[in-house]
Amino acid sequence: MIPAPNLFSYRPYWAKRFGIAPVLPMSKAEMDTLGWDSCDIILVTGDAYIDHPSFGMALIGRLLEAQGFRVGIISQPDWTNAQDFKKLGRPNLFFGVTGGNMDSMVNRYTSDKKIRSNDAYTPDGAAGKRPDRAVNVYSHRCREAYKEVAIIIGGIEASLRRIAHYDYWSDTVRKSVLLDSKADLLVYGNAERQIVEIAHRLANGEKVMELTDIRGTVHFVKEIPAGYALKDSTDIDKVGAVQQPHNPYQEEPACDIRPPTNPDEQVIAPTIRVLRAKTVIRLPAYEAVKDDPILYAHASRVMHGETNPGNARPLIQQHGTRQLWVNPPPIPLTTKEMDGVFDLPYSRVPHKEYGNANVPAFEMIQHSVNIMRGCFGGCTFCSITEHEGRIIQSRSEDSIIREIEAIRDTSPNFTGHISDLGGPTANMYRLACKDEKIEAACRKPSCVYPIICPNLNTDHTPLIKLYRRARALKGIKKIVIASGLRYDLAVESPEYVKELVTHHVGGYLKIAPEHTETNVLSKMMKPGMGTYDRFKEMFDKYSKEAGKEQYLIPYFIAAHPGTTDEDMLNLALWLKANGFRADQVQAFLPSPMSIATAMYHSGKDTLHKVSRTVEDIPIPKTFKQRRLHKAFLRYHDPKNWPLLRDALKVMGRSDLIGNGKKHLIPSFQPKGFEETPAKTQTFRTKYTGLHNDSNRKSPPPAFKKQKNVSKGLGK
Repeated sequence: MIPAPNLFSYRPYWAKRFGIAPVLPMSKAEMDTLGWDSCDIILVTGDAYIDHPSFGMALIGRLLEAQGFRVGIISQPDWTNAQDFKKLGRPNLFFGVTGGNMDSMVNRYTSDKKIRSNDAYTPDGAAGKRPDRAVNVYSHRCREAYKEVAIIIGGIEASLRRIAHYDYWSDTVRKSVLLDSKADLLVYGNAERQIVEIAHRLANGEKVMELTDIRGTVHFVKEIPAGYALKDSTDIDKVGAVQQPHNPYQEEPACDIRPPTNPDEQVIAPTIRVLRAKTVIRLPAYEAVKDDPILYAHASRVMHGETNPGNARPLIQQHGTRQLWVNPPPIPLTTKEMDGVFDLPYSRVPHKEYGNANVPAFEMIQHSVNIMRGCFGGCTFCSITEHEGRIIQSRSEDSIIREIEAIRDTSPNFTGHISDLGGPTANMYRLACKDEKIEAACRKPSCVYPIICPNLNTDHTPLIKLYRRARALKGIKKIVIASGLRYDLAVESPEYVKELVTHHVGGYLKIAPEHTETNVLSKMMKPGMGTYDRFKEMFDKYSKEAGKEQYLIPYFIAAHPGTTDEDMLNLALWLKANGFRADQVQAFLPSPMSIATAMYHSGKDTLHKVSRTVEDIPIPKTFKQRRLHKAFLRYHDPKNWPLLRDALKVMGRSDLIGNGKKHLIPSFQPKGFEETPAKTQTFRTKYTGLHNDSNRKSPPPAFKKQKNVSKGLGK
């Protein structure tokens, strides 16, 4: 993979002489205390400012501070006018704008498009503290405040809207957020490399319009730069080629290749790589995809084929008279760089401006430790790969231990319990392809579907070693693993499962099989229930050996593309047969840029080559059908029985209505529930992969009453 400058190798900016701020300032008074006459960079965020590495603006702000820049924070400003955007004065270099740790639309609306009653990233959970499409609104206000200042947009909202994208809330294909926000430059992904390079180059006198060669950025071009060959992918049936006819969808298992051993091949390979790096792919224009769902699905497939930093090519997409240029993804951080980022001097507490207010997201993660980032799972409904990448970036064991000790020694309310030791996944720490050359050439969307790639290292030994060292620290009573567990990887290491179950399960373990039906799981790129059975056997075995009564709590998705009413009925029957009553359910939310969202919009299975004649897949879109699918997951709730009875009769399954054990729902309706419509459930959204939505400390009542609850369940 192409080497990148070390994050901390740049010559510090002159303002480093001001030293480290206790917290990044949010007011002129704080700037005066620090001796600042101005900020070099001002970060605008839709979240409350928590000086903790789990919050994007704190991490980016502290990283820029380490480079010598004076960084101010404008948190949750009043967006109705430009006044709040002027409170720190004019930034010398640029405004950095983000909607926050979550997309502002996902943050505010449920998958049923209902307004949420709270916001976990706001003091006291108050709703309404950020606007819809916050990146656009904040950028416009920054431009009103200081017209000539450069505006750089980033974070997950900008990252997942970097090209023309389907927007669930308006049911339209929207333009790139770079165009709608009128910003100067977009950075996608975690963006440490991009933002540091941008800051130093602007500080050295370059203009923002000259920053066209930075990986992980998006900008506009007037024409294709000299030296680039064009690969035309604007048509479904006609895809151009540079060297030879080539399948743009890469259906073949590209990662099965082996490094060339013939000396002649060593000469040829570099030439091919150079040509590939100088090839830009033209996506169908915004005007073409906005009214053509099939062409949109095609564009989505092409884009998802260009996400590996080792072989990704630039993309270009016409938006009216302007051309959007998407540079290849940034080079992943090394372990040393990851350590440097997480070892920065965070205060790890909310800004004093919030007083005694409770910020729910902070309460959830204040005693958790992020050990890695990225995910090679490729779940189609999740956008982690498009944002963080599929290459796992892990911290060193020493850095993680230092953070645990810092929590122990400095957190005022620490009781000895670490609430999580994980990341987007619990058990991908230090897992990677066995060969860097194979990894750089691979174009598969998942390393674990349909089976675990033989080139993937699944050794959990480093993670086991980390767990053992962490829990042996003085003052640490319990470390719970709360991040999502990839049980298909875990079963490859019985020693890991034993370690996890024996020491790191707090009474229950949350897992996400997502569904039971093979045809639905194939649209999700999730493992079948056979893999679950293996994990469940291990879980039960090691729980028994440890003398612990522990439970598996599975999550399922309703209304995912490809799901029929019969699929949800079969899932409900499976739940009933295994004695499980879900207390939380989630409905599929078409987040921008995900593969499943392209399925939702087009009605096609975009994991395979799309065309106008290929068979449609079922897409639960109507409110009534989505409500029914959620009702199947909560078949035990009397509020859902009227709806389910009607559906079962229509489906010809009246045999499941009755008062015996073989029936799914009773024929009678309890008093008080006669015609009560199903209440909209609160469900988690697998969108950022940053936090879990449950803080339950003991098994729910349903589990306490049912001894066989974990039978047949798992991730």
